[in-house]
This record gives sequence, structure tokens and C-alpha cells, in this order.
Amino acid sequence: MSSTSSRRRDVTVADVAKAAQVSKAQAARALGNYGAVSDDVRERVLAAAEELSYRPNELARSMNTGKSHTIGVVVGDIENPHFGLATRGITDTAKKSGFNVILVNTDEDPAAEIDAVRVLLDKRVDGLIVAPASSVETQHLQRVQDSGRPLVLLDREAGQMNVETMAVNMAEISYESTRYLLQAGHRRIAFISTIRTESPYRAGMVLDSSQIADRLDGMQQAFREGSFPFPEDLVRLNAGDEDSIRRTTREVLRLPDPATAIIASDGLIALSIVEAIQELGLTIPADVSFLMYDDLAWTRLTTPPLTVIAQPVYNMGVAAAKALIRQIEGLPPVSPAPNFTATLVRRGSVGTHRAAEAYS
Repeated sequence: MSSTSSRRRDVTVADVAKAAQVSKAQAARALGNYGAVSDDVRERVLAAAEELSYRPNELARSMNTGKSHTIGVVVGDIENPHFGLATRGITDTAKKSGFNVILVNTDEDPAAEIDAVRVLLDKRVDGLIVAPASSVETQHLQRVQDSGRPLVLLDREAGQMNVETMAVNMAEISYESTRYLLQAGHRRIAFISTIRTESPYRAGMVLDSSQIADRLDGMQQAFREGSFPFPEDLVRLNAGDEDSIRRTTREVLRLPDPATAIIASDGLIALSIVEAIQELGLTIPADVSFLMYDDLAWTRLTTPPLTVIAQPVYNMGVAAAKALIRQIEGLPPVSPAPNFTATLVRRGSVGTHRAAEAYS
């Protein structure tokens, strides 16, 4: 006998109706919780469904009701703990409200995001939560909003779109953390990020990520207020993989006028930066100060513990899910809108600057 013919046949609504001794229409109404059906019929149908281990055809049900009770979530990098924690907040909240979550990773590729959004809409998700790979290429998100499909943005803005967005004001916390480094005597402060650009960074260039753009704006504001020249040559983007991150770190520490402090744009690349510092035989903070975005558990276990910018990432995920579910249910946004604030957690990885030496 073939494996196909021996496979157990799925239980249908007709099977449940027969077992409950009701019509197929009555069974469908009881199982779908719509239309008029007596309590006696509902009890018999549900008992039969449980006895037969009936599982509803979600696609058919969504076509009948217009609702799939499914949320689509699109993020740039599920390997990044930042998005992992936000996604946990989304799924925890969605589950409590009876929604399932379909998660798609785009590797921060706008083309992959466009395809992901299309696929999720084809699967009839009730709404979308998107962390935009690009704050510039947003036409696909605008089309989603124009179609009336519920949409919430997470962590980043999408151009000038007027859409609910759950994110921290990055310019504000970047300004505060840069001032902290400047007050410690640092002037050569490097910023390392994996964001993709076609050319080296220059002040005023348009960046795909609103988050990174805001962080650099905050840094520049702190330098301007201190009347210090902004070290544009130490802004290093395109640090795509571990080898590239370590190479970039070595470069900024080996310059004739090297970096005396480094800011890592996220917790994922921070590990490679710390490794590169150690490979050079340097110590934190005696030789180079270090500060990173995201308060991950391992940052408290290093020697010294690392100074971080803590973001309420889980709560942002919770708020994004709640906002989307309100849209799905036809309810207005919460007023005032949620406000998320990041915090500079000062530990032991930032020290007072001493005369920098060229590393070779």
C-alpha cells in the first residue's frame, strides 16, 4: 500500500455533521461560531468535533468570514536579539487575543520585504507589523495602508507615512550617550553599523534606516554643541558579517589618529567588535571605551560589564500587537500614543580618555 493511500484522511465538516446527526449547514455554523444555531446542536457538534479530532480548514474559514485570525510580522534579522525580543512581545500579545503569527525575515533587504508583504497578503493575514528595511523605499507599505489593510510599524519609521509606529526616539538617546563620551574626554568616537550604503558615509547623505539616521543626527548634535569637529571618517557602515565587523574595528583602532571610543549600533555586531578589540591586545576601557545599543544579558557578564543603551523592546512589540488588533477590530488608536524611552545604563566600559596611541 502506498504512503499516500495509507495516510489518514482529514476529518471534514460533513463527518462532524454526520456524527452529531445534524445538517452540514448547522455543523458549519456551530464550528464557525456564526449564524443561528441552538445550544443543543452546538453542544452536539462540538462534542463530535472533539471526538473526531476535527481541525478547521483555516483558508476556507477565512474566505467565508473575511478573517484569518493571523498577523503577519516582517523583521530585518531574526538572529538579532533585538527583533527576537520584540517578536516575543508580539506573539505573547497576539496569542492572548486569539491570533496566530506568521514571521518573515528579510535580511534587511527591501526587495525581500516587498515579496514578504505580498506573500502575507496572499495568505490573507488580518494585518501586518513591519520593521521597514528601508525608510526610503516605502511604496509597498503605502499601498498596504491605502488598501485599508491594518498596518503598524515597529522600531523604524517609513518616510512620511502617517501610520502608527512603535519606536524609540533615537536622536535623543544618541545625543545623551555621545555627550557622556565627550564629557569623558573622547573626541574620536567611532560608530559601526551593518546598514548597507553604496558609498562611505558623509554628513547629510540619505540613509535607508531612520533609526541609524537618527542616531547619527544625535551624535552630530552633541559634537556641535561642544564645538568639536565630528569624526566623519569614523562612521563605518556596511559592516555586513563577522569578518567585516572585526576588520572595520581594527581599521578605526589602527588609524594615525585612532578611535578612543566605539559605539556598536546593535547587540549582534557588538560581540565581533569586542572580539576584535581583544585580538589587538587592547583592554576595555583602559585602551578604548565601548558603548552599545541594546541591554542583552551577556553584557552584564563581561569584565568589565558593558555600558549600554537599553530599549523597551518587548514592550514595543506588545504595543505594536495591541495597536494592530485594535485596527483589525475597527477601534481607534489609543490616545495619547505610547511613548517609548531608551535609557543609558552606565557600567564599566567607558573610561576617561587618555592620550591615544596609534596601534599597528
